[in-house]
Formats: sequence, structure tokens, C-alpha cells
Amino acid sequence: MFPIFFALVSVLPAQDSKPTRPNFVIIYADDLGYGDLGCYGHPTIRTPHLDQMAREGVRFTDFYSAAEVCTPSRAALLTGRYPVRSGMCHDQFRVLRSKSLGHLPESEITLPEILGSQGYETAIIGKWHLGVFTNNPKGHPRNHGFGYYFGLPHSNDMDPAPNRKEGGPGRLDQDPKWWNAPLFRNDKLIEQPADQTSLTARYTEEAIGFLKSHRDKPFFLYLPHTFPHVPLFASEAFRNKSKRGLYGDVVEELDASVGKVLQTLREEGLARNTIVIFSSDNGPWLTMGQAGGSAGLLRDGKGSTWEGGMRVPTIAWGPGWIPGDRVVGDIASTMDLFATFAQMGGAKLPGDRPIDGLDITQVLKGTGPSPRGSMLYYRGQQLFAARLGNFKAHFITRPAYGAAKAEKHERPILYNLAQDPSERFDVAAAHPEVIERIRKLVEDHKKGVSVAPSQLVEAIP
Repeated sequence: MFPIFFALVSVLPAQDSKPTRPNFVIIYADDLGYGDLGCYGHPTIRTPHLDQMAREGVRFTDFYSAAEVCTPSRAALLTGRYPVRSGMCHDQFRVLRSKSLGHLPESEITLPEILGSQGYETAIIGKWHLGVFTNNPKGHPRNHGFGYYFGLPHSNDMDPAPNRKEGGPGRLDQDPKWWNAPLFRNDKLIEQPADQTSLTARYTEEAIGFLKSHRDKPFFLYLPHTFPHVPLFASEAFRNKSKRGLYGDVVEELDASVGKVLQTLREEGLARNTIVIFSSDNGPWLTMGQAGGSAGLLRDGKGSTWEGGMRVPTIAWGPGWIPGDRVVGDIASTMDLFATFAQMGGAKLPGDRPIDGLDITQVLKGTGPSPRGSMLYYRGQQLFAARLGNFKAHFITRPAYGAAKAEKHERPILYNLAQDPSERFDVAAAHPEVIERIRKLVEDHKKGVSVAPSQLVEAIP
């Protein structure tokens, strides 16, 4: 028996009106691959709500996270800056761990801070992963612009149960007894171990409650889901329902969650007032086998600077702001949401620091092309690759995981992503002029980058 989905209603209430400034919602999946949604071509995972969201809005084909793993990608989203500028990356320690003391620097200006200065109410419901505040209170999301917090401080695999001995069950073991994730509401620990089978539903309930209680105020809701990061857990209503197995169950429950959020916006008369973005923090964790997702036709996944590691499924929806039924092939990035939402929310961008995000308002509205013609691919503090137009040059390559060392390429490997999105055919020999243009792009970028000390290396002894 299949789970009952919310009706796919697209009729907007008569009282719905468009204000001068929209509300903003970012729904962020964890480790969801480019090929994991129905509207991106998955043959067996059913995502009717996200598919409808794409029909009613804009589906991006060339949208990028600014990093290949969790912590730096989230820092980039909330600051509009490559994480090398904030110190939220490291070549070896790739994400904050449960014993980390480091956090997003207080000097960074975040999206909730800049919107909060314009009167927006702000909340984060879900995974934070920019500071383990149980180790260092300065890392709490409420110290970085969020007025309300409900969720886990980091990934759901970072708190193994005390009785899980070394050499015992690994990250793919779905038995709840092996996991001890802490669930917080603001500063208060409310459950440990968190019931991970109910996390998606509880995040959704909290999100709906926030939307209803702030319907008469401008708001920014950041909803970074725990899943489909491993270990995977689905509620009883979705477990064993997808042909794709447990991974499919989890994604289909996320899809239903999106449907409930959009339906709430419709019922509360907020749909025409609100812009909703759905995206993922990075590509799929391929080394997890069937517990990991799919990058579709893209190469590799999470942890790599190949397309599958950083090109992510992204949908923008907003009936009062975004004309629907469009597929956009322009280059865009999660960093661009910072500049775009700041502009739409009436705020000025900080003038005392470089902002890498660009205003893509005209892309969302369908009035012009993206101002972003390039994308830089960092792994930790090193720049591995760069895209300019349709061409992407790899200066350094390395497998996503494992002991293999990085390989530097004296002549970069070059791909035409318009013709070869799977990055199979090196065309460097035929396009030396393109390589020179990309080299110049990288040189100019590096002149303006000061690599900040990493925040990822500090840990409890």
C-alpha cells in the first residue's frame, strides 16, 4: 500500500496578494543527488510534489553548491561567499565533527542577519552543522541571525551510541539503537537519542507552525533536512513503499514534506507572497552503495569536484514572483541566493568584504539571463577546477574518498559540459584558447582571495 500524499492543489486563495517584499523559504536536502528526483529523470523514486513545484516554477539544470561536502556548502549558502574566505573548509578535516570547537566566525554576515535587519523573522529547522554549540556556545545558530532553532547540531551519523563498539555496525546500520543524535529546541536538549524515524515529520510540523504563526510578518525559514544523509530512516507511513528501497522511502517522505509546506503557504494565503527554493548541499554519497543516491548522468558524487559532487537539483517556486513551467540552463549557485534575497528583501550587500554571490532576480522572474558566467570548484582550501561558460577545466583531480593522492595536471583536463555533462571526453588539445581564458579567470579570482584560517581543526582534546 502506498502512502497517501497531500492533494496536488494549485489554486491560490482569493485573499492572496503580492507585497513589495517576499517571504523566503529554503528547503535543503542533505546528500541528495542530481538524479534522485522524478523531474530530474529518476525512474522509480516518486516525487509528485517536487515535480509539480518544478512545473509551477523554475527547474535549474546547471545550479551549483559552492562545496562538495556539508559544512563548507552550508557556510557558502548563508554567507554568499566561497568557504575558503570564512575558514569553513580544510584540506583534511572536511567538515565539523561532534568534538569540534570551531564554528562559523562571528565576523561573517549571514543571510538571516541581513534579512533580520530589514524586519524579517528568522528560523532554522533541521541540521545546522556550522558550529557544535554544545562544545562552544558561539557556534549556536541563534548567534548567527536565527531567532528560532529546532534540529540536530550536525550530521546524524556523528553521535554513535555508547554501546556501539569499534568494529561493530557501521554507518549503514539502520537499527536505531546504534545512534545517539541530540535534538535541540533553541538551547534546550529535548531528546537524545532523537527518534530519527520521526525527524522529517517533526521538522515539517515545526516548519508549518512557524509559517502559520508568522503569516502577518515577513519571514525567512531555513529548512535543512537531515536526510537522505546516512543512516537512513523513514517513518512507518513511507517505509517499504518505494521501489528504490529505503533510500527511495526517505526521498519520497521529503517530497511529501515539501508538499505540506507548499500547501500550508496556499492555505494561509502566503503563496503569492513567498519564494521557495529547494536544493541540496552537495551530490550523493556514492560510497554508501544502495544507501546513497544517484548523480544521474553526472560524474562522481559527494566529496569530489566532478559535476556529480557539486551540481545539485534546484527548483525555485513563487507564484507571485516566478513565472512557471520553465527550465533554466544558466549557471547559478547557492551563493547567489544571499545576494538575491538581500536585494529582494530591501537590504544592501555588505561593502566591507567580497561577496561571491550574484543577484539572479531576473533569472527567477524570467526577465533576463544569469549574471553568473563562471563557477569555481574548491575542495577544502584548494581550487581544483573552474567553469567558464560551457567549458570546465580541471587543474587538480582526486577521488572523492580514499587514500589516493591528488593529481595535478600541467595541461588542465577540459570538458565541454553542454556536449559532455558526464565529463568523459577531454577536449583540451582542441581548445588551448579556452584553457588560457580559464587560467586568467582563476588568476584574477585568486588575487582577491585571502585564505582564512580553518575553523575545522579545533577540537576537544
